[in-house]
Amino acid sequence: WGRLCLLLSLLLQLPGSQAKCYFQAKAPCEYEGKQFSLGESWLSTNCLLCTCLHPIGVGCCETTQHPIDFPDWCEAHYDSQTCQISVVQKANPSLPCVKSMEHEWDSAGTPEP
Repeated sequence: WGRLCLLLSLLLQLPGSQAKCYFQAKAPCEYEGKQFSLGESWLSTNCLLCTCLHPIGVGCCETTQHPIDFPDWCEAHYDSQTCQISVVQKANPSLPCVKSMEHEWDSAGTPEP
């Protein structure tokens, strides 16, 4: 039980992220017809990294980091094909949100006067 508790705590604490995690007790370690063994992981179609914790269940965590501090002239775009979030300019979503002479922001992510 000690190893299972350690594995679960590591799964639920992805380093450097604010990811949400979910646990389903007594869930089968099966996904899209494939069986998984204790400790095996897989990426679900909705970008969750899941780990088999049999016999106690399955733990899944989001793999994307959600940006929270960017200027109001930018927005976050989610790509479900790559499981990535990028911050782009609202006026032209094909361009990334970067500092420029036209748009400056301070360390808090707010535009400078």
